[in-house]
Amino acid sequence: MLRRALILLSLLAAMGFSPAAAQEAPARVVSMNLCTDQLAMLLAAPGQLLSVSKLARDPMSSAMADAAMAYPVNHGQAEEVWLMQPDLVVVGSYTAQAAAQMLERLGTRVLRIAPAASLADVPARLRTLGEAMGREARAEALITEFETHLAALREKVDRRPSAALYYANGYTTGDQTLAGEILLAAGFNNIAGARGGGQLPLEALAMAQPEALITARPYPGASRSEEILMHPVVRQLRAAQAATANTGTDWVCGTPFVLQAIEELSEFRKTLETETE
Repeated sequence: MLRRALILLSLLAAMGFSPAAAQEAPARVVSMNLCTDQLAMLLAAPGQLLSVSKLARDPMSSAMADAAMAYPVNHGQAEEVWLMQPDLVVVGSYTAQAAAQMLERLGTRVLRIAPAASLADVPARLRTLGEAMGREARAEALITEFETHLAALREKVDRRPSAALYYANGYTTGDQTLAGEILLAAGFNNIAGARGGGQLPLEALAMAQPEALITARPYPGASRSEEILMHPVVRQLRAAQAATANTGTDWVCGTPFVLQAIEELSEFRKTLETETE
């Protein structure tokens, strides 16, 4: 399949199809990754962004699903992106790598942006993509707004309730992650602390006795990986003491939408404080 696609693209190149030449401000940008989709939509000048990935329109994954309806979608295939003749293609550092490499071999400029691992990565990613798109002023405006709002949200907290981030397959994340930093910024203590991510056994979750249990919003349909969230131990925790909140699309990517996640989680924490008074 990959070989046939490469032959097809080579033939198209020989027939005179070629991506636009690299320029300071690329006029034809394509994004092939959910997180770069949202950054590109925030940064792009009118008409500059040609296409976003199909996930950009998924309301369960994308914080900009409605905005993405204004853009044609791509499916991460080199052939379809090549025919758009972009002068910049933006991808994640892990997704659509075969397609990205093929496009590079054919002379298309490809920018890889790694997933954000902290709140500090949000302005860094905006600045990187803003420079690549020739939208530095727009990027700096978004960064200033983000940092100002974040500073306002990081209010002094007298008491930090304990919380567990608990996802499908019993997965959790520690402090040094984007989700962990969202939790800390909202005024919680993460029971996983500095241990990082990985599976958190049910026994460890029960012994930690978190005051809040924060889980992902379940996808429609049955999922064996999510069955653990309905385990009797988890249900007993909820019934006994742990209030529950759900993470949403604002948590998925390192974009300015994480501010909304922090704000909503801060409000959730305040309801816990009211209940304990």
